[in-house]
Amino acid sequence: MNILNGGAHADTNVDIQEFMVIPVAAPNFHEAVRWGAEIYHNLKKVLKKKKLATGVGDEGGFAPRLESNEAALHCIAEAINHSGLRLGQDVYLALDCAASEFYRDGHYHLDQQSWTSEALLRYYESLIRQFPIISIEDGMAEDDHMGWQQLTAALGDKIQLVGDDVFVTNPAILKEGISAHIANALLVKLNQIGTVTETFHAIDVAHEAGYRCIISHRSGESEDTFIADLSLASSAKQIKTGAPARTDRVAKYNRLMQIERELGSQARYAGKEAFSFEVR
Repeated sequence: MNILNGGAHADTNVDIQEFMVIPVAAPNFHEAVRWGAEIYHNLKKVLKKKKLATGVGDEGGFAPRLESNEAALHCIAEAINHSGLRLGQDVYLALDCAASEFYRDGHYHLDQQSWTSEALLRYYESLIRQFPIISIEDGMAEDDHMGWQQLTAALGDKIQLVGDDVFVTNPAILKEGISAHIANALLVKLNQIGTVTETFHAIDVAHEAGYRCIISHRSGESEDTFIADLSLASSAKQIKTGAPARTDRVAKYNRLMQIERELGSQARYAGKEAFSFEVR
């Protein structure tokens, strides 16, 4: 669940595009949404206390101006604590770095510095040591295949590495990426590839290779809830659909909670089982 926006999705100085919480220890989807909503509203209180802006970005996450990307993570950690939840036990963190947005002339430009692929990898390793981050999306630019290979070799057995811009939900491109040992999960955007048939083809390719799939909204959304049903029909186990704010985002959460009610005792929230590695 997205709770803080930066990068191209917010007019601020925060480089990382999305900061998300993953309520892996929730007993069901209803509780997972409640936990996420409580963290979201407590984050607003944390930001207000620090006299920071509480306007929102494209996905509904708060979009304050902060001194660094780490400052955003510290604010989120504080909000989780105020929610009575345990960071690194009940709730973990995820990032959508959207690295292509700050990649220019063969270098990454963030935190007012210029980084090589190797230096950016070290930076991610540092963040993971400081915070329980278990998923990073688009950690390297879509054209930096060597950087992606280095990232996957270093962290691919420890956390989820999601390919969005590098795969664009295209089965042929995904196959090439799998062969090149790029990422270990696929972000699935139905309107990126264009048809339901091609979307399921991409999901099948990913699953056959042992890649996890995350069904995703777009930064520009409507109240259509089809992707909620798609996340279940495809056995994706993960969905990315923004903050618990704005009807275009909330509609998907409401649809999934409706399905959970309809399924009754047969409903099962994946939690930690959504990941291919052991979440500790």
